[in-house]
Amino acid sequence: MELRQLAYFVAVCEELSFSRAATRSFISQSAISHQIARLEKDLGVPLFERSTRSVVPTDATTRLLPLAKQMLSLESAIRAAVRASGPRIRLAANMSFATRSLSAIAGAREAHPGAEIEFVIKPFRQRIQAVADGDCDLALIRGSVDQPGLEVQKLWVEDLVLATSTSHPLAAREEVTLTDLAAYPLLLPPESDQVLLHNVVRAAFADLPTGPAYGPPIPPDHTATMELVNRPDAWTILYADSQTEGIATLHLAGHPLRIPVSAVVRSDIRQSPILTTLLAALHSA
Repeated sequence: MELRQLAYFVAVCEELSFSRAATRSFISQSAISHQIARLEKDLGVPLFERSTRSVVPTDATTRLLPLAKQMLSLESAIRAAVRASGPRIRLAANMSFATRSLSAIAGAREAHPGAEIEFVIKPFRQRIQAVADGDCDLALIRGSVDQPGLEVQKLWVEDLVLATSTSHPLAAREEVTLTDLAAYPLLLPPESDQVLLHNVVRAAFADLPTGPAYGPPIPPDHTATMELVNRPDAWTILYADSQTEGIATLHLAGHPLRIPVSAVVRSDIRQSPILTTLLAALHSA
């Protein structure tokens, strides 16, 4: 039994999907299936009942899940306990924040030459848990999180991008309105996967007589931009870093759609001067 297998096991339990768990863990679906199969063989019990439509945990899974989470939490605690005693900061994010983060890290290191600042890539849930466990000092997220022991500090606001296929009827327009868009299907991932985007859409259409016409949810193993190619009548909403060549971007008349980007830190510890400098650099980068 390996700790990474337990991490994959927890991911499958929480996602109830091998494909979503693989995406979250940054490995292929076949690799995560192989590791779960090895774990089942090692334990001598099936952990999931698999079908083409669903993944159902077994009774053994129900008993194993809290223990697996405890083991992973202990791993994070061990890493935190043996960290170097010198000034060191661990920033958890995803690659979409890399450019701004590296610029802020450079500024913080200039102000604190002896500091070691790490930039680690983690999926959303693992970022939050890493800060809660003390394995990371802060995490960058879009939106917010409400969890005891954590504090959310707003850093900047990011514009969202409206996108269509280049053959969409609105693609050549200089600007569009939400009323214009309501006549065409909106493609988004399921709300369970992208609560933030769905909340933004609901807020944007709240004052209109009708909401958007939702198309079918984007499957976890598909990309929004590829769906636009297959559905040239549809539109979607992308983060600014997700734009793809060959896709048209639309200018929304009036107020653009925006989301906050925030830092998540522990609320029960005093911030170090290095962390304070880094947060300020992220805010102004």
